[in-house]
Amino acid sequence: MFQNLTERLSEVVRNLSGRVRLSEGNVDETLREVRIALLEADVGLDVVKEFINSVRGRAIGQDVIGSLTPGQTLVGIVRDELTELMGGENSGLNLVAQPPVVILMAGLQGSGKTTTAAKLARRLKEQENKQVGLVTCDIYRPAAVEQLQILGQEIGTNVYPSNVNTKPEEIALAAFDAARKAFDHVLIIDTAGRLAVDDEMMGEIQRIHAAVRPHETLFVIDSMMGQDAVVTARAFDQALPITGLVVTKIDGDARGGAAVSVRHVTGKPIKYLGTGEKTDALEPFHPDRIAQRILGMGDVLSLIEEAERKVDQEKAVKVAEKLRKGKGFDLVDFRDQLDQMSSMGGMSSLLSKLPRMSNLPEKARDQVNDGEFIKLGAIIDSMTMHEKRYPGVIKASRKRRIATGSGTQIQDVNKLLKQFHQVQKMMKKISKKGGMKKLMSAMQGQSKTGFPMR
Repeated sequence: MFQNLTERLSEVVRNLSGRVRLSEGNVDETLREVRIALLEADVGLDVVKEFINSVRGRAIGQDVIGSLTPGQTLVGIVRDELTELMGGENSGLNLVAQPPVVILMAGLQGSGKTTTAAKLARRLKEQENKQVGLVTCDIYRPAAVEQLQILGQEIGTNVYPSNVNTKPEEIALAAFDAARKAFDHVLIIDTAGRLAVDDEMMGEIQRIHAAVRPHETLFVIDSMMGQDAVVTARAFDQALPITGLVVTKIDGDARGGAAVSVRHVTGKPIKYLGTGEKTDALEPFHPDRIAQRILGMGDVLSLIEEAERKVDQEKAVKVAEKLRKGKGFDLVDFRDQLDQMSSMGGMSSLLSKLPRMSNLPEKARDQVNDGEFIKLGAIIDSMTMHEKRYPGVIKASRKRRIATGSGTQIQDVNKLLKQFHQVQKMMKKISKKGGMKKLMSAMQGQSKTGFPMR
């Protein structure tokens, strides 16, 4: 999401960072680039006009032109206004109510409501220690009930029955009663969608809403819908008291501007982003962090939070202790690191959160292929434990056997060993006194300023 916008605006930031002087003409030229970048990212024209006018007003009003660091000052204004455009601050769910707190999912067919309901249930269960119930009122879509049952079983939550011969509002009321008796803290209700907005769908979801009086009503939007999403969002917002937005499928959308337009049109906060197909691929929306990421400043805070949740701390401590004692970093450790990166969304996801990564040459970015990590894992799995512990013993005959066992070529084995040795050298540097501390300090410094450390 926002990949194209990030590339364009990061270039604007780079051009500004070296400027010691700015004229009003330079400011207007820069804002033209920003305007084009936003429009190409599918942000609505009215939204773009309002954004540019706001930035220009602040830029001229704050006397950017006469500032000692005019380029950085203007970038700071763009960052602040971009943050405000996307909502200003993180807006989580309000679960302070008599349980079970009801969350109603609304949206068109195919937007990802059912999967999002399961993702949200998992997040509430694992990170907020809530007992969650799920139910679907979609009695039209084939296998909708079965899909939710499978997802509920996967994440270990209650899934209440749905009968296709029962009215949707009656299904919701029965589920509410069952959730209350089961002492669920939260009940998430999935609803039916259509390919387009129609009176029948709106009437149905309004009846469900009136019956269960949800504490949160979340509009689920497919990020790849483009400006059609704005029309749909406006219709739902007029029909229902929407409390927030969930933007799905952002991993498949390089533009993402439609989500910004929807937030602006409805005035409702984006609460979550769907970042993949798995049930753990849901992250809270932080406008300030996303703004920094778009401008190439990285998002180290989200990276650290994700690492705290998903990295196996016990294994991390063992590796750190090995390095401290000078025992070295072997292929068993390397394999564990590949698994850890995969659990955090892969290398491309990690790089998107690091400062200045948009400055990488296009050729280097293209080489970041998460599929390669699967191949590397297969190669390591084809080695004996002795080979993993002592990679130096892997010579020609062993390479042939490993390549055959992993379904790869000898060149692939050589490539893996070369990459391993590079990582091994890096780990040695990090293990030295203050190495990791200096690395994190530099990353956080760049994240705050958006400019390279001197």
